[in-house]
This record gives sequence, structure tokens and C-alpha cells, in this order.
Amino acid sequence: MPSLEPEVPFKKATFGMGCFWANDALFGGQQGVLRTRVGYSGGTTPNPVYKKMGDHTEVIEIDYDPTTITYKQLLKLFWDNHEYGLTTIIKRQYMSLILYHDEEQKRIAELDIKIEAGKRNEKLITEIAKAGPFYPAEDYHQKYRLQKHQWIVEELNITPDQLQTSHVAAKLNGYVSGVGKHEDMKKDMELLGIPEKIASFVKIQFLENEGGALYC
Repeated sequence: MPSLEPEVPFKKATFGMGCFWANDALFGGQQGVLRTRVGYSGGTTPNPVYKKMGDHTEVIEIDYDPTTITYKQLLKLFWDNHEYGLTTIIKRQYMSLILYHDEEQKRIAELDIKIEAGKRNEKLITEIAKAGPFYPAEDYHQKYRLQKHQWIVEELNITPDQLQTSHVAAKLNGYVSGVGKHEDMKKDMELLGIPEKIASFVKIQFLENEGGALYC
């Protein structure tokens, strides 16, 4: 796998906004997002797994560079890209959830939900709570869209652990789903040292899926 991984100070953000496969692609394709991983959080059930999640919610955990993308910009993506659950009560697995990692994130989220509700003129039922333990989902859930092209994973020697920790995996997962800007995608293929065969395929997938639905 290309070895270039950004070594910059980063912050974490954690959101629940429906099926986490879509969110993994959505955030992975954003400039300033360094790494993503999906899992279960927000509840009290010990050691949750997909079939026995208990009171946890499907969430995405994001490592981001705050000098490139702000928490408020991440929240904009959060408000605008729910699959369901933003205004309708559904089961906890798919609920709308913001888990803040510090008091600044809490302040921004609590103000933002009021602003967003005013813009939409409707009640938002998003829960805002302090981030607790995060339990990574099973390997087959990580970078789900990228793993549909398993030959790329194999050619780049991306390990199961790297599906959660790799900047390259996050970017490719977003781009094969058509997320991001075309010019950013082209630059990243070169910057990340992606072999031409894979880069050409990713560009085709990007164009075919650009603007399409991410929902599961």
C-alpha cells in the first residue's frame, strides 16, 4: 500500500446518521478528513457486535485536520446527509446522534441544532451526548464500498486494520463512491502514489457514481 499517511495533529468527531456504510464514504471523500472507521457507540451494552448491538448506535468515527476542515463543516455534512432519523423516531441502531469529544464540540453542536431547526422549521430529534467507548464494527463493514472492489484492496496490500487506520483507504472509499471534487480526486491519486491501473479505475468509478445516492 502507498506509504504516505499525513502526520498532522488531528481531532476526532463521532456521528450517527443512519447506515454507516454511506457515512464512511461521505466523510472519506472530504478534504481534511484523515481517517474514518465505523462501529458502535452511545450505549452501555458491553462488547457489542452487529447482530447483538444492544443499546448502541451505528456511528462513524472521524479523524480530521481542523486547519483544513472545521467541526462546523463536518456538522453541515451531518445535517444534510441523514438517511433517516433526523426528524422521525426510529430504532436506536440508526438514530441521529452527535457524540462530542470536548466542550467546544458540545457548544458548537448545541448551537448548531437550534440554527438548523430554525432553517428547516421543524423539530430535530438528534441526541447530543458525550463520547464514550467506541467499538469498531466487523472487518466487512469497514470501507464497504471500497471492499466491493476487492482486487484494489489486495493489490495495495490493505490489511483489515488499515481499513480503519489508513488515509489511503478512506480516500479511495470516498472516491469510488463518487464523493468529493473531481480535481481533488485527480490530485490525490498522484499525491498518494496510487498505481495508474487503480487510479484510472477509481476515476471511472468516481464519474459513474458522482452525484448518486450513497444510502445503503
